[in-house]
Amino acid sequence: MATVETATEIRPFQLEIQEEELEDLRRRIVAKRLPSKELVEDRSQGVQLATIQELAGYWATDYDLGRVEARLSALPQFTTEIDGVNIHFIHVRSPHESALALIMTHGWPGSVVELIDSVGPLTDPTAHGGGAEDAFHLVLPSLPGYGFSGEPVEIGWDLERTARAWAELMRRLGYTNYVAQGGDVGAGVTDAMGRQAPDGLISIHTNLLVPALSGTMPTDTDEERAAAAQIATFQRSGNGYFVEMATRPQTIGYALLDSPVALAAWMIDHDTDAYYKIARAFVDERPSGNLTRDNVLDNITAYWLTGTGASAARSYWEAYGPDAPAAGRQPLPPPPIPVGFTTFPGEIWRTPRSWVEASYPNVIYFNEVDRGGHFAAWEEPQLFSEELRATFASVR
Repeated sequence: MATVETATEIRPFQLEIQEEELEDLRRRIVAKRLPSKELVEDRSQGVQLATIQELAGYWATDYDLGRVEARLSALPQFTTEIDGVNIHFIHVRSPHESALALIMTHGWPGSVVELIDSVGPLTDPTAHGGGAEDAFHLVLPSLPGYGFSGEPVEIGWDLERTARAWAELMRRLGYTNYVAQGGDVGAGVTDAMGRQAPDGLISIHTNLLVPALSGTMPTDTDEERAAAAQIATFQRSGNGYFVEMATRPQTIGYALLDSPVALAAWMIDHDTDAYYKIARAFVDERPSGNLTRDNVLDNITAYWLTGTGASAARSYWEAYGPDAPAAGRQPLPPPPIPVGFTTFPGEIWRTPRSWVEASYPNVIYFNEVDRGGHFAAWEEPQLFSEELRATFASVR
C-alpha cells in the first residue's frame, strides 16, 4: 500500500506512444465499413457520409499521427493520485511571478487538447497583445476517465466529487489564491467548485450556463424566449449523444473502443454549429478559427490512443443519469464568490444576462462576443483568453 507521501506526490509525466499503436490505428481506419449515404441533405439523420469519408481519408493518409505526442510533450505534464484516481494535468507557470493561478476544465467531446492553444495567450500575455498584469499560472487537468487520467473503478465520480478533487489539486500545487473556468462538462465542474467555495478559490467563469440544464428559466423577454426555444430544439432533436451516454454509456462504449471511425463520428456529432464547422473543415477545407482538420484529429486521436471513449461516456451517467448516485440530489447553494460569464454566438443556446443573474448572486462580468461556439477556447483561443483576462481583472 502506498504511503501518504507517495500517494499524494506530484510526478512528471512523459507521453510515449508506440509505433505499433499508430499502425493499428491506421489499419483500422483503412478497414472501415461505412453505411450508405443519408437520405436527407442536412445532418438531421446524423453525421453525413461525405464528412466521414473526408475525415477518414485524411486521417489515414495525410494526418501526422505523431502530432498528439509532439504537441503534449512540448508542455510540462504531471500526474498525482487524488481520491483513488490518477489525475493527469498540464501545469504551465507564467514567466510573470505576479500571475494569478487559473484551473481550466475541458468538456466532452474535448480534452486538454482543446485548451493547449490558450496556453500562450494566458501564461505569456505580453507576447499576445496583453500586459504582464493579465498573466495566469495555468493548470489544465484531464477529467477522471478522460485522456491520460485514470478511469474511476467505482461509481460516484460526479461533478461535485471532481470539483473537490480539483480543489485538492490546487492545494497540492501550493496555490492559496486561484480562479476557475469551464465549458461543457467543465462548466459543471466549475459551477460545483463555485458552490463548494473551497479555500483559495476567489472567482469562477463559465461559458455554458449549467443551471439552465436542470431548472426552468424566465421567459419574459424576447431574448429569454429565444434561448428557451434553442434549448427545446436541442432537447428534441440534438441531444441523442447526451441521452445515450447518460443512460447507456457502456453500450456505446463497445463501438468507441473498437472502431476509430465510429469514435470520430460519435465525437463530431455534437451541437449543430460545431458539427457544420468541423464538416466544412474536412469537406471544403474551410476551418472556423482553430477548428482545423489537424486540431480536430488531435483530439480524436488522443481519445483513441488512451481508450477512454467508454469511461468518458460514463461521466454523463454520473452527472446526469437517472440511475446514478447523484440523481435527485438537491443542488448546492449558489456560489458565494464572484462569477463571470461569456456568451458565444454559436453555443447550443445564447444565454441572456438575465438568466446568469437569476442563477448567480454576484455576477461581476457578462459579455456577448461576436464569434465562437461551444468549443470557444479551441475555436478562438485569443478571444477566449481576452474574456478571461477581463473577467478576473477585478479579483486580482
